[in-house]
Amino acid sequence: MGLDRAASIEDLRQRARRRIPRFAFDLVDGGAESERNLRRNSEAFEEVQLTPRYMVDVSQIDTRAELFGQTYAAPFGMAPIGMLNAFWPDADLTLARLCARENIPFVASSAASTTLEKLAEAAGGNGWFQLYVSGDADVTEGLIARAEAADYEVMMVTADVPAAGKRDRDIRNQLSVPFRITPEVLVQLALHPRWSLETLRHGKPNIANYADLLQSATSYADVQKTLITPSFTWDGLRHLRDRWRGKLLVKGILHAEDALHCAEIGCDGIVVSNHGGRQVAFGPPTVEALPAIAEALDGRIRIILDSGIRRGADLLRARALGADFALAGRALAYGVGAGGAAGADRSMEILKLELVRALGQLGVPCYKDVGSSHLELSPHRN
Repeated sequence: MGLDRAASIEDLRQRARRRIPRFAFDLVDGGAESERNLRRNSEAFEEVQLTPRYMVDVSQIDTRAELFGQTYAAPFGMAPIGMLNAFWPDADLTLARLCARENIPFVASSAASTTLEKLAEAAGGNGWFQLYVSGDADVTEGLIARAEAADYEVMMVTADVPAAGKRDRDIRNQLSVPFRITPEVLVQLALHPRWSLETLRHGKPNIANYADLLQSATSYADVQKTLITPSFTWDGLRHLRDRWRGKLLVKGILHAEDALHCAEIGCDGIVVSNHGGRQVAFGPPTVEALPAIAEALDGRIRIILDSGIRRGADLLRARALGADFALAGRALAYGVGAGGAAGADRSMEILKLELVRALGQLGVPCYKDVGSSHLELSPHRN
């Protein structure tokens, strides 16, 4: 199937699966344990029904969204994904440049395959920085200082990794950082020559922001020990709020009381997220956690919804349930995996066209006017 025949994000996912060695595809595509949360994130969106209204002039559709004083062309951005260049060579920079052209946020992961400085330059003024709080305070401070020097204005602290997730696919694939060349890997590389040649040309992917620290790492678990700390608490978040002069977000919130704590500490927003189903195998899909959180916050701080976005209509569902904005990670990653820069363009085109179509079908010409009144009223919804 050519890129022009890809009708959906799932079409791009299937094309990416064919083009990428299994161990690299599973690194991004896989989830924790049984992958229940991975599946439910998307399935739960389908269960949120909106009621269209007709006889409305929808000849002009406005998808713009305002967030932290900046107006973006669409109500979603690129979520942070670590080691993305293992999925497809140069994926980080490809997507950062795409977000700059499309005027949407690009969130650079601490665990990115490209340095935060290069990603800031590629994303222009649309770069946000995602921070994993390390057990080594000097490592954390060093990343924050670099983010400041690179002129990031938004920092997103990831809170939902007090312990590394158990990803069965990675265990079966014997994933290691850097990658080990085993007989099985050699077979996969031979079956995917385009990926292999492009990777050879661009260099073996690694975690660029920790390159010196990770020289002795032998497994992805070792890498995660450097990236995260189980002792990160609300006091640690207060310290980061005092330390960071820009906008501060907390990613990984699923409970209303935790959202209120973030507001009380002075955070500018939260990201309702379960890490795309990659960390915890139990717990709620993010779209189900969202309404209670939105009700509790009552507009005090901004709410961004992450995990499970696969359709343009999902952005309207998130908005109707209380989100101000959304992040789509895998949806855009599948595009770059399906066809490099052209595939990334196609994934963006699909989401934007579906968003415009969904707004027209809903009878709401302006994204910012979507609200709870558009939710279907049924015996199952109070």
